[in-house]
Amino acid sequence: MVNNNIRNFCIIAHIDHGKSTLSDRIIEASTNEKIRNAQDQILDSMDLERERGITIKLNAIQLNFFSKKKNANYIFHLIDTPGHVDFTYEVSRSLAACEGALLIVDAAQGVQAQTISNLYLAIENNLAIIPVINKIDLPNANIEKTKQEIHDILGLNIDDIVCVSAKTGQNIDLLLEKVIDVIPPPTINLHNKLQALIFDSYYDPYLGVVCYVRIKNGQLKKRQKMLIMSSKKYFIATNVGVKTPKIIETSELNDGTVGWVATGIKSIKDVSVGDTITCFDDPCGQALTGYKKLLPMVFCGFFPIDNTKYEDLKAAVEKISLSDSSFVYEYETSQTLGFGLRCGFLGLLHMDIIQERISREYNIDLIVSAPTVKIKVKLTDKTIIEIDNPALLPDRTKISEIQEPFVKVSIFTPDEYLGGLLELCQNKRGKYIDLITVDNNRKQIIYKIPLIEIVYNFFDTLKSISKGYATMEYELLGYETSKLVKVDILLNGKKVDALSFICHQDSAYSQASKICCSLKENIPRHQFEIPIQATIGSKIIARETIKALYKNVLAKCYGGDVSRKKKLLKQQKEGKKKLKAIGSVEVPLNVFIKVLNNK
Repeated sequence: MVNNNIRNFCIIAHIDHGKSTLSDRIIEASTNEKIRNAQDQILDSMDLERERGITIKLNAIQLNFFSKKKNANYIFHLIDTPGHVDFTYEVSRSLAACEGALLIVDAAQGVQAQTISNLYLAIENNLAIIPVINKIDLPNANIEKTKQEIHDILGLNIDDIVCVSAKTGQNIDLLLEKVIDVIPPPTINLHNKLQALIFDSYYDPYLGVVCYVRIKNGQLKKRQKMLIMSSKKYFIATNVGVKTPKIIETSELNDGTVGWVATGIKSIKDVSVGDTITCFDDPCGQALTGYKKLLPMVFCGFFPIDNTKYEDLKAAVEKISLSDSSFVYEYETSQTLGFGLRCGFLGLLHMDIIQERISREYNIDLIVSAPTVKIKVKLTDKTIIEIDNPALLPDRTKISEIQEPFVKVSIFTPDEYLGGLLELCQNKRGKYIDLITVDNNRKQIIYKIPLIEIVYNFFDTLKSISKGYATMEYELLGYETSKLVKVDILLNGKKVDALSFICHQDSAYSQASKICCSLKENIPRHQFEIPIQATIGSKIIARETIKALYKNVLAKCYGGDVSRKKKLLKQQKEGKKKLKAIGSVEVPLNVFIKVLNNK
């Protein structure tokens, strides 16, 4: 059976191509919600999203639309998705709950790196795709050229393209009619048992875990006893409903629809995104296939500045991880920074967003250790271990070889910035793969680059060189053997584990020297001289010295024999030598913050 009046679709695009603004216009065009006097980007619910101008969290709403062409009412389930490469996992979750997708392309910028990546994700999920050219009202919009790019690069039919302006609302009704014609309605089977796909969730202190679900088959009713299939946990659906974008409670969610269900579950670990909800009394035989599981690529340590907030940090991370399945963590302890968490992210922006959310939503200030990647270490006894923390790297005598992850980086850039970006890739140990001519003014650069080189300011440098015009997208290729070394930082001969890092041996000296200089500038002077050393094994590769505070012990001598002055100077020298041997270096926490942020 087919429910002909329902359409489930999402909006996918490269970052800043107008997804959220288009969502606003679609909401306005529906009959159940008018937001002309409301704030823009209504689906960007977090202040952080509005400040940065990016979508971080997917958002699913139900809309009612009257089609003049069909003379009938339709129910739209719209999901707005992020565009940055770090949030690809959000897009993959949206696609699992839809039958179609609007692929947005900026009329002034054309096809970009993430446009292609999102198209491939949609094709893998067998979705109907409607290509949309947005921002046609801009003075520099080149509609015909963009149409040709969509046809040549993406392989989509020019006749299927819809040209709109999300800012002015031009052709929005035409786009929604196209949605009805092109995107198929959900296929349902009345005889099948309940199957509901969890594609997002969050924690509510009163309702417990609230899940956003797509009902694939059956009906999910209020007060019904449900079962989560992988965790084998059951719950009573205390509340169910839809978002329009207001939260509305209903008595049931029917097959083919998208809505939310309050589980009352207080343990966050019992609910996983991608899992299947079914009826406890009459369960289905097989769970639904979820979305593509993406593994974290960048790791760092989170340590609370105030150690009394460690338990609060654990609770905050648990709640955030509930709605962010690609964010993983485990507990760790640092001799220098105390108790903390080792966290994994999809990229530096992902890491920055999580850190900012913890600071804003839970009022916890953090010290963040230097980001690193997961490496594979082959030991002399032929065993292979995976390391994401420099402190866990075995002794060099036990290591046979070290492998690091490589990624294929695709960069779209105007011709005038080509030379600078080629040089950037070469300086990051990149291996040239291909150079493709996109059109008369743009090129696509393809390089194989170690992931560890990408996580250190690569994206910021790329935007700086290209003045913001270049875009990038990367995918993991695999692991290759590299000459990686662990660099330890010593203060007065004692190792500081929080500052240890793993890098390629060719860049070890420059990075170590930078950290030593930063420590020298920020650590306050003591009564004794403090050597700052960077070592690889037992070899010192960089050194700085913090001079001792000078006290004029001769100030009280007003003449007299010179031997008395020599005696006082000798006593001072012996005292400083003794202090250096038994004294401890006190490093304020703000020093770690400054050094790690500038690394």
